[in-house]
Amino acid sequence: MKVFCGLGRLLTLVFCCVVLANQLVPFVHPLHLLVNVAGVLLLAIHLLEVLLCNASLKGRPHPWRDRGRVLLFGVFHLQTIPAPAAPEASHA
Repeated sequence: MKVFCGLGRLLTLVFCCVVLANQLVPFVHPLHLLVNVAGVLLLAIHLLEVLLCNASLKGRPHPWRDRGRVLLFGVFHLQTIPAPAAPEASHA
């Protein structure tokens, strides 16, 4: 699972670099539009992930750093955050 998350992070970072390179030097006609649309969709999905997981990130030692990593890597960073401990049920 760690290999999958690491590879996912690497591919996400490479894709972000491709989107930034497309902004500096646009690719050929149909490709630059598709890369821009895919980049905007990925950013929208990662913003949605930050909004939906904001409550679980508040208790972390560095919540803003985690929000930035979720914004960059998305679910690949969320999978590395440990789940909060479930409260024990009281038996009457």
